[in-house]
Amino acid sequence: MNRSDFVAQGYAKGVAMGGTLPRAPGRTSPRFLVQALKDPDGANLDRIQIVKVWRSGGQSHEKVFDVAWSGSRKPDARTGKVPEVGNTVDLKTATYANTIGSAQLSGEWVDPAFDPAAPAVYYARVIEIPSPRWPTFLAVRNNQPVPTATPPTLQERAWTSPVFYQP
Repeated sequence: MNRSDFVAQGYAKGVAMGGTLPRAPGRTSPRFLVQALKDPDGANLDRIQIVKVWRSGGQSHEKVFDVAWSGSRKPDARTGKVPEVGNTVDLKTATYANTIGSAQLSGEWVDPAFDPAAPAVYYARVIEIPSPRWPTFLAVRNNQPVPTATPPTLQERAWTSPVFYQP
């Protein structure tokens, strides 16, 4: 991650989004390098996650791994999950402050439960800090009460094309 040419190295030695990981000798777990930049007009970033989907015993499984996150939060020792980033949304004005989160996140992740015999799909998910939902914006703009049918805030997200592993 710290190399100035890590993107070039990733394309030269790795598998790009949408590609298929070749089977490595032995039990070598795949390693993923992820990096995300916030939208210049949007909310700061909360975290980057890797989502792994696989089949085992005739069942589909999914697990979400926190890979990189803003601030000094630490993953829970029992669950591995990082605590919530916080919330700066002001529901009276339908605004938020970019005083939490980060403009850029990057990290490296190695699958801790890789099974070279099991097909898997991996993709990265980037999550922003909380911001007002559109119904909240519209209610404030039109001097109406904030609707209660949906949560007043959300955390926008983006995701990558998957990387496939076929044994």
